Amino acid sequence: MATSQCLLNYKMREIDIKVPNIGDFTDVEVIEVLVNEGQDILKNDPLITIESDKSSVEIPSNIEGKVKSLKLKVGDKVSEGDLILIIESLSSESKIKEETKIEKQSEPIVEIKPATEKIFISEKKIKDISSASPKVRKFARELGVNINQVKGSERDGRVIEDDIKKFVSSKSANNNEVKEIKPSKIKNEYEHSDFGKIEIKDIPRVKKLASTYLTNSWTTIPHVTNHDEADITEMEFFRSSLTDIYTGEKIKITPLAFIIKALVASLKKFPSFNSSIDEIETGKMTLKKYYHIGIAVDTPNGLMVPKIRNANNKKISLISKELREVSELCRNLKIDKKELFGGSMTITSLGGIGGSFFTPIINYPEVAILGVGRSEKKQVFLNGKFQVRTMLPLSLSYDHRIIDGAEAARFNNDLKENLGKNFAYKLAV
Repeated sequence: MATSQCLLNYKMREIDIKVPNIGDFTDVEVIEVLVNEGQDILKNDPLITIESDKSSVEIPSNIEGKVKSLKLKVGDKVSEGDLILIIESLSSESKIKEETKIEKQSEPIVEIKPATEKIFISEKKIKDISSASPKVRKFARELGVNINQVKGSERDGRVIEDDIKKFVSSKSANNNEVKEIKPSKIKNEYEHSDFGKIEIKDIPRVKKLASTYLTNSWTTIPHVTNHDEADITEMEFFRSSLTDIYTGEKIKITPLAFIIKALVASLKKFPSFNSSIDEIETGKMTLKKYYHIGIAVDTPNGLMVPKIRNANNKKISLISKELREVSELCRNLKIDKKELFGGSMTITSLGGIGGSFFTPIINYPEVAILGVGRSEKKQVFLNGKFQVRTMLPLSLSYDHRIIDGAEAARFNNDLKENLGKNFAYKLAV
């Protein structure tokens, strides 16, 4: 009889969980919903994360029970008193009233001071919440890391990006808990068709295949780009003067053929640019003894990068001929797949289209790529006076793990000399 009376006093009750006092801020964005409907939660378990311009904080539950229904989603704007969710709790009526009274009367309000903004929340709700900037919290979310599990190395346990990286590394090395790290995908709130007419087309297969390599390269390799200009006045004069000794007709040699020969000469002098790093953790790099130069070819199906093999052993005329041949094979999708791999370094040229400097993405597993813009006549101060010179924009992107800025600058200087006065004659041999 006593047991039955006890059960009667405890009933499943629906309790509203609302946004607590957050100071003067209104319309703060919900950036995470940390629970699901039907989930059992304990007191102080985090429910949602809200973020203003300078601060983010998790809102915990003030009671245990089961989530009956969620009233918010990511992207919603909330203010104090807005309903977060409804919890079913097995509790006596007197106990609920007592807990609610305690929450309202005894919770001290303290101030969180990030850079320039203030957000208010109860002191006991902060204890289990790691201190970190919005940027660091976003970084943790992208890696799938619960920031509250990360031990901060800064003052008062503040978490920084290095702490998260060490946390991920330790988990991966010791427990294999982090097998794959993928950036979070952002879902559009609206469909494109909500704003007007659209057309759905298939992405060309070449671009779909290339996207995997480009994404891997951009996320794996720390890119740095060195911009410079090469004086190719003499080279262009020499190129335009080439004639057939038998017929007397002008020989058309693309400038790219000269650039390939100049690049090979620089690769011989700076072998680290003709290398690959398969796994940085091994502490080993592969130095290539061959000179296979990749050429980015613009095709209707997307960008393809065939190789000019053993460019160091070929004359300018042969390289120019092979450039036309491999470009045609790429445009007709007849290039052998193997010809797209095994390069030393890649050249991507926009000279035929236009533009000057840009930031080319390294063609993994290479460690550098040379971007070439359109040459332009400029007034250059040379030998004590201004002269009209033909200048070629160069954009050298390199893997900063193996190549430092000083070495890249020296490489560019050497390349400029190779494209400069008198060297064109040597390259043509």
